[in-house]
Amino acid sequence: MNMRKIILLFCVATLLVACGGSKKATTSTRKTTPSPRKTVVSREVKTIEEPKEEPKKPLAAVSYKEKVQNYIFEYVNIAKHEMKEYGIPASITLAQGILESGAGYGELTGKANNHFGIKCHDWTGERVYHDDDRSQECFRKYEKASHSFRDHSLFLKNRKRYAKLFTYKQDDYKSWAYGLRAAGYATDKKYPAKLISIIERYQLYNYDIEVLGKTYVAEKPKNNKPPSIENGEYVVKKGDTLYSISRRYNLKVSELKAYNNLKDNAIAIGQVLKISPDDDSDEF
Repeated sequence: MNMRKIILLFCVATLLVACGGSKKATTSTRKTTPSPRKTVVSREVKTIEEPKEEPKKPLAAVSYKEKVQNYIFEYVNIAKHEMKEYGIPASITLAQGILESGAGYGELTGKANNHFGIKCHDWTGERVYHDDDRSQECFRKYEKASHSFRDHSLFLKNRKRYAKLFTYKQDDYKSWAYGLRAAGYATDKKYPAKLISIIERYQLYNYDIEVLGKTYVAEKPKNNKPPSIENGEYVVKKGDTLYSISRRYNLKVSELKAYNNLKDNAIAIGQVLKISPDDDSDEF
């Protein structure tokens, strides 16, 4: 009996072991997705205080006189050099430059270095367009101001219509001023007077004299005193009238006529007139 129990127990044990070994072991694997990390950036805002700019004071307005004086100082040597080379009075060159360029402050001068308002004509160089007598006219453009001064000299020297200018003396700025207008340089009827006014106001004629090596002699003031008289008598000259003679000697025309027993205002050259009453005349 004991043997049977032992064999039975052995069989049961063997059966249990066989059943347990046929089972497959299953393993469940759980996939895990890592959650995204949140990065927190702390921004610290710094306030930078910019230095306060002091309000700029407006530039003092430059007077026209100062502009002209600066222009003369800057370009006088060029004008004198052109006078030596081409015979154009330095005073005329400077006066034209001042007038045409607005003493260097004109729009055309600023954008084209054109100091004399010379238009394109047969010009092959650079050019700009500017309102003048007509809208958007063509004007010559120069790299430097000195090029504008040289072209001004050549412009006058090489054109037949300005030939008469070079027959005038180089210190005769008035003839040059009127000659430029007559030759058609400008349409403004007052152009000569404007040039002469600039020349005389700023004494530009001194630069002509300097180039020519002359000494400036101031004009003698006109003698406004009446002509000397002898024995209270005056000899009538060309252009005299009773009115002019009476004004000259502080008389009335009626007095002058009375002194000379004149019935009308007619007088003749060489006629002797008394300008004071006779000593034996009756006075009341």
